[in-house]
Amino acid sequence: MVEVIKIEGGKRLNGKVRIGGAKNATVALIPAAILADNSDVNIYGVPDISDVESLSQLLSELNVSVTSPTPEHFQINTSNMKNIDLDSDAVTKLRASYYFMGALLGKYKYVRMIMPGGCYLGPRPFDLHLKGFEALGATVEYAQGYYTIKAEKLEGAKIYLDFASVGATINIMLAAVLAEGRTIIENAAKEPEIIDVANFLNKMGANIRGAGTNMVTIDGVEKLDGKPHEIIPDRIEAGTYIIMAAAMADDVTIENIIPQHVEALTSKLIEMGVNLEIGIDSIRIQKSASLKAVDITTQTYPGFATDLQQPMTSLLTQAEGPSNVKETIYAERFKHCAELQRMGANIGVHPAQATITGPTPLFGSKVVATDLRCGASLVVAGLMADGVTEIHEVYHIDRGYDDIDNKLTALGAKFWREEV
Repeated sequence: MVEVIKIEGGKRLNGKVRIGGAKNATVALIPAAILADNSDVNIYGVPDISDVESLSQLLSELNVSVTSPTPEHFQINTSNMKNIDLDSDAVTKLRASYYFMGALLGKYKYVRMIMPGGCYLGPRPFDLHLKGFEALGATVEYAQGYYTIKAEKLEGAKIYLDFASVGATINIMLAAVLAEGRTIIENAAKEPEIIDVANFLNKMGANIRGAGTNMVTIDGVEKLDGKPHEIIPDRIEAGTYIIMAAAMADDVTIENIIPQHVEALTSKLIEMGVNLEIGIDSIRIQKSASLKAVDITTQTYPGFATDLQQPMTSLLTQAEGPSNVKETIYAERFKHCAELQRMGANIGVHPAQATITGPTPLFGSKVVATDLRCGASLVVAGLMADGVTEIHEVYHIDRGYDDIDNKLTALGAKFWREEV
């Protein structure tokens, strides 16, 4: 027996939905918390997603105390922490487990763990993380499935990233905050989640400047102390619900968002003819008469987010004319297109790009969520489709979307789970 999500399409959406804390910040903030010395770290706005469960398991293995006074509040205490090898299934369930590499290396100058997991989206520049650690003075060995990273001491260095990688930028920050001297990361990624992690570390006593620009400067400090922190809203969850509303809303308001973080998306939706009203911390979407085709090229922030490319592809099946989607971040991020074709979509896939011709009626079918954002794209399609859509491998969706069942049901969607 396996669990599937079923969606009966064609139901108009109405009401309000509140966005949770940012997944891509949370998965770095939780490992960052272990850098605190013998004190409580309180993190608020933690989303209820399976990636957080995996990170909690890893904290437990490190003998770090984790309590949740409320579902969105994590209290982490490192007083009895032990640096052990990380080789459990939890490491392989999410790619962001690699943030423990930077945090443990920074704190103990030694870490040994197996290869992190997560969605396969083609080649991903994990070597940038390792080069950064080496630049700080660490040695990296890979043998029998384990990375062993160690240093007598870490010393600040100038590090140029060949690609503006979010993961590498954060991981190097985690290793460098307790290093001796100054570290400069050039061609750093600019995503809001990096700013959130830097703000958290600075509250604890780190000295980081330039987060959110292409040059981040870290002056090492001797220790960090636990401080409270509220996670920023999830711009990818927000963007996904905005796309769902653009597809099926009569009148939907998405609350607890930072509109600037989704500006690349909303600009494209306005170009398409979506009827939206942008507030201070919310966006209201009302039914649109028709949608126009647009071209999209994914870029690092503040460009169009690669994580929204797949949900957006589903919406483009209902736009008049051909839309071209070009992927510059993960060239193989088009596995969702075969699933959408099973639902009637007219999509031509080429190397690192796809052409979507619409409008095309979609119909319910059995489909597979091959990765997290593919799952989101299938939910969008299922909401629009005629009949019932059955989505398999739903654990991918649960990795990144907080309480999606109740949120969509409250908006009027017919969305449920079954064992089949």
